[in-house]
Amino acid sequence: MKIVQSAAVAIISCLVGYSSQAQSEFLQSGPMVGYADMKEVMLWVQTKSSAKVKLVYWDQAHPSQKLNTEELTTTKDKAYAVHLLADQVQPGKKYQYELFINGKKVSRPYALEFQTQELWVWRKDPPAFSFAMGSCAYIHDKPFDRPGKPYGDTAYQIFKSIHQKKPDLMVWLGDNVYLREADWNTKTGIFYRYTHTRSTPDLQPLLGSVHHYAMWDDHEYGPNDSDRGFWNKKITEEAFNLFWCNPNTNLTGHGGITSTFYWNDVQFFLLDDRYFRTADHNPFSEKKFLGDAQLEWLIEALSSSQATFKIIAIGGQVLSNAPIPENYINYVDEHQKLLSMIKEAKIPGVLFLSGDRHHTELSALQQDDFYTLYDFTISPFTSGTHQPKQEGNTLQVPGTLVNEHNFAVAEVTGSLKDRKIKFSIYDKWGVLKWDKTIAASDLKPPKN
Repeated sequence: MKIVQSAAVAIISCLVGYSSQAQSEFLQSGPMVGYADMKEVMLWVQTKSSAKVKLVYWDQAHPSQKLNTEELTTTKDKAYAVHLLADQVQPGKKYQYELFINGKKVSRPYALEFQTQELWVWRKDPPAFSFAMGSCAYIHDKPFDRPGKPYGDTAYQIFKSIHQKKPDLMVWLGDNVYLREADWNTKTGIFYRYTHTRSTPDLQPLLGSVHHYAMWDDHEYGPNDSDRGFWNKKITEEAFNLFWCNPNTNLTGHGGITSTFYWNDVQFFLLDDRYFRTADHNPFSEKKFLGDAQLEWLIEALSSSQATFKIIAIGGQVLSNAPIPENYINYVDEHQKLLSMIKEAKIPGVLFLSGDRHHTELSALQQDDFYTLYDFTISPFTSGTHQPKQEGNTLQVPGTLVNEHNFAVAEVTGSLKDRKIKFSIYDKWGVLKWDKTIAASDLKPPKN
């Protein structure tokens, strides 16, 4: 009898394993953890063809109490991608989850986890947390790559290194996808490129347990150096919103991917430097980088923000005074308007993040009548590296230039009255290159 029972158990185990493997063949990429707040978390999954998808999740402290997202069906017109809302969560908890496709569990060979933000205001000091960041993720696709020498890194160790740092969240600073010539004219091509990049095997563990927020720059918006005249920007906007899970978008009301979110006492402003941007060679329009509507929204949002640190992320460099075509400094009037409005409104705690440039550097704008402004440019993840020579950025902080594949992790620590943020730059192996700590007290306007 025991032999028969053992054989039955073995058969059942094999059938269960086969069923899970069969369902995993429906999975294209993900799951990915998106935004997190106190009462809900958004997650993302993409299948290879139409399928029913849901997630089962549970508080790590109470593993027997299983919760379910709504079961949704993926469709071709949405790139077989779905957003799954976990809305039975509580603040300050850590959860594990499982993926189900067509009613069958799909096992992943890495941890699937997410968390909710803590309810700390009026109760205690804000919790410490960390976030990773970087830009320019070129994923090779031989039939569509440039001829000759491979562009950028052909291995993707950097995503493993980011995952090993165990950040709470990650901010993608643009050029997260590189549309090719065969892609940007059609919805089919755009969806293909997003799918190909998101399906990178080295990315999957990072996607499955770190909360992801994103903005774009030219390469996932359209062709190189694209501006507001790009003909397919509504389709790339649709693709962006399908493949990322920002908590909001189009905050100007005029299109684009402008977004904001809080994590504890830090507010992030993810800006759109393409949708409203004037063409470089248009002699008939006033030169715009962010555009009037977005700039007005930003100053309003900054002025009302109660955040300790207000992190403004823009695809192109903000403070660098090098006259490189993609830099904000070339849009002289608007650039000066932004900096002047921050100063005149006496907005504390402002820091800039940027990407695009294929090298990393810290720029610092020292001002006699205001605090020092910093712009952390973090680039590239995997695309080609840039060896800047005599660019003329006189604001570059000595010792901060990195022209190899790299990423950054910022740690926010300390009590509410003594908050600090430490930026650490790492190479693709996770080896420290340099770091910089800034106290909230360093980012306060003068009292007079």
